[in-house]
Amino acid sequence: MKLSDEKGAAEKRTMTLIKKNVCHDSVYINAAKIFQGIRNKKPKDRMLVRYGDESVSPMLTLKDEYSQRLSYELAFSALKYQDLLEEMLLDSHVYPSHSIPDELTSLLLVMLYDLQDREFEARVISDEEEPIAEVREIENFLCRFRIKLAAALARCRIKYDALSIEYFLPETIRKHEQRASALPLCAWINILKTSPQDVFRDLKSTGFTEVESVSDFKGYTYCLDQHCHDVLLFPSSLKDELLNLDLFSDCRLLLQDKSRCLAVHSVQALLSTDDDVILAHLGSHLTVAHMAALRHDSTSTVFVCGVKTSAKAAELGDLFSHMGCKNIQLLHEDFTEIEPKDPRLQNAKVILLVPQCSGLGFSNPIDFILTEHGDAGLLKDLYQGSVSKDKLCILAERQLNELMHAMKFQVQSIVYCTSSVYPEENEEVVQKALECGVKGKKLKPFRPIPPVFAACPNPESCTDAFFKIEPSEISSGCFLAVIARETDSSENVSAKDILSRAAAKGLLLDSIPGKAKEEEKQEKVTQRGSDTAHTRIEPKTAEVPHPEAVSNRKAAVVVSKAVSKIKKKNANQPTGHIQLKKPTINPVSDTGVSKVPKHTSVVKVQGKQTQVRKPRAERKKLVAVKLVEIVFPPVISPYVHPHGNQPRMPAHISLLQSRQRNRSLRDREPPPPVTKVVKPSVLRDSQPGL
Repeated sequence: MKLSDEKGAAEKRTMTLIKKNVCHDSVYINAAKIFQGIRNKKPKDRMLVRYGDESVSPMLTLKDEYSQRLSYELAFSALKYQDLLEEMLLDSHVYPSHSIPDELTSLLLVMLYDLQDREFEARVISDEEEPIAEVREIENFLCRFRIKLAAALARCRIKYDALSIEYFLPETIRKHEQRASALPLCAWINILKTSPQDVFRDLKSTGFTEVESVSDFKGYTYCLDQHCHDVLLFPSSLKDELLNLDLFSDCRLLLQDKSRCLAVHSVQALLSTDDDVILAHLGSHLTVAHMAALRHDSTSTVFVCGVKTSAKAAELGDLFSHMGCKNIQLLHEDFTEIEPKDPRLQNAKVILLVPQCSGLGFSNPIDFILTEHGDAGLLKDLYQGSVSKDKLCILAERQLNELMHAMKFQVQSIVYCTSSVYPEENEEVVQKALECGVKGKKLKPFRPIPPVFAACPNPESCTDAFFKIEPSEISSGCFLAVIARETDSSENVSAKDILSRAAAKGLLLDSIPGKAKEEEKQEKVTQRGSDTAHTRIEPKTAEVPHPEAVSNRKAAVVVSKAVSKIKKKNANQPTGHIQLKKPTINPVSDTGVSKVPKHTSVVKVQGKQTQVRKPRAERKKLVAVKLVEIVFPPVISPYVHPHGNQPRMPAHISLLQSRQRNRSLRDREPPPPVTKVVKPSVLRDSQPGL
């Protein structure tokens, strides 16, 4: 069924859900309590409207997320228009009133804002709703004076020359709301319940078209994210229609801010097949589910700290079960209460730390509060445009303590992520933690490394130690830091770990299951290598950079060959290099281009005669060859099979040919010329990648 066919039904359901004149009494009560805690407190000499006791009573429990969201939206709107609403009450002479005690003033302002938002129309009351006496009392009071209140609003607009009440907002708040309203919707594909191909097919069948980027959005379109391979972006105007699609109701697509998707993918790039991961804070259950989905094809366990009650654990268990997650283990202790040597976490290799922060980088503060269990004080901070120094110091100190506690665990890496725009919560926390370090003989120090995103179109650009995104119309603000332990030079790295990490970073063209075929080919190379003894070439050791030291995908050819060689060696090797055996060839220069052996004969290669040895004068000619950024296998003269006269290249050269032929094309800078005597025909036949 096309999206146009569903549009009528979707709009009907949406209008039933968000109709302006429908609001339950419990929503008003909760909104008033939130507003009482975040309202703008004025000096006593300027306080014309009194709000009673400063203490805030506990909020009522709301069953659905929509009611919770509406409570925060009403409270935030009352805060933004507090001066206007107070002026309306005073100008209409409705306030002060003996019938309205000061303790109900917060409820009065919240309901007054909602009344003018409904254009002073009466509220529709549901028969199923349980009435609350205070709400009905304020509602009757406002309805009696709604004409006076409407006239007062009109006079205020004329006085301040405001076309609408939005003109009463500060400039910073208006720009922030405009940016938030244009922010694309971010959704990740739940591969536990579907596949990307099925999602693309379903979107196409419902009328969506894939475009290249956010700038191409027009109507029912979407695009792929440039950093995360399982993330899709949609126009913000389609939120209500998207939520009514089966893709979202069945949890095959899940809406979440991109900053959390970046954090999860940074963790995934650091993990091997069987490594566990620790989530230091519960935060959003969507972050936990996304992490579990990315680890679905391994035996890993995702540990989540801070699930205090059994009721909360049961609620989360139902959510994760509905999403298809089975590899999650909930821990009731706070992260800082868990001992670094806890036996449950001994297989954990990465910690994801998303601490409580100021959150001003988050474009939608209400989403942040609801999904990340944030503090309602964020609404006041956003209205004021900054966070107080005292609050910032408290947050930064807590974040530093949590990061230093994470460094005590015997893990390989820590991913630190915030939605703050303040360096005090971002770079300074990480730098202080690294400077302080962690005492322990067996624990090696940490150092910052650039985050890795497998889908990043330009990996060379991701070289900064910290990853930052400023708040804009296309993304919320985000800070991401990855710190890893320094590796021991005497420590062996298993082939399994190299393959897993290289695959996570997108460096391998072949998948991990193809390792057996690679090893089989390498065994054949070893067997044939024994026959080359007749060529009187003596082996020697050559150093090839370790695959993990390569920061981008240019080392894809070397990784698989180095892995199979490592498995055949039992001696400890330095972390930075892998020792490979190759025949002895006198090098032309340090660039890895080799010289042709002197004693050779005329052989036939690929159907034509090639004389390997040339006159001295011709050998001195300069030939420019293209260099690559890896060490090539040695140049070997054509190999003649002992049972036939047809010459052919050795197996490992053919394997390299095949690997290089299948590599994706990439832009490279022009290489420098090599100023040595090189035999062009031999180089062309022996090293096809040159």
